[in-house]
Amino acid sequence: MEENMDFQNILRNSRLKATPKRLALLDILAAEPTYLSPEDIWKKLKERFTAMGLPTVYRNLEYLAKENIIIKVIHPNRQLYYYFCHNADQHHHHFVCTGCKKVEDLAFCGMDKIEEEVKKKLKGNVVSHLLQVFGFCKECSSRSQSSRKKRQP
Repeated sequence: MEENMDFQNILRNSRLKATPKRLALLDILAAEPTYLSPEDIWKKLKERFTAMGLPTVYRNLEYLAKENIIIKVIHPNRQLYYYFCHNADQHHHHFVCTGCKKVEDLAFCGMDKIEEEVKKKLKGNVVSHLLQVFGFCKECSSRSQSSRKKRQP
C-alpha cells in the first residue's frame, strides 16, 4: 500500500489522475522483473477489476509511457511490451533478455560519440535517443550452451 502512495505522487507529478486502475497497473508492472505484454497486464488486471477492457489497458500504457513512468520495450518480434523501471530518474539504458524477458539497467551511454558524428557528418543535432540492447542473459546463455552440448554426439 505504501508503494501506491509513491505511484500517486508519480502520477500527480505527470498530471495524470491516480485512478484505481492506473495504480493497479503500475503495481503489476513494478512487481515484475520482466517486461509484460498488454494482454498479460490485462489478464492480471481482470483479476482485480471485472469491468476492464483491453483498449483501456492500451490507452493507459501509452499515457504512462509518454510520461516516462514506464518503459516501452520494442521487441525484435515487433510487438510492444512494457516494463516499470525503478531507476527512471537516472539516465541509463536497458539490456533485454529475449529468453527469460528479464530487463537489466545499463549505466553506459555512448551518445557523446554519436552526437559528435551527427554534428560532423550530417550537420544535425540529436534531440533524443532510445537504446535497448537485446540478447541472452548469463542464465539463458548457460542453458542454451548446455542444451547444445547435450545434443552433440
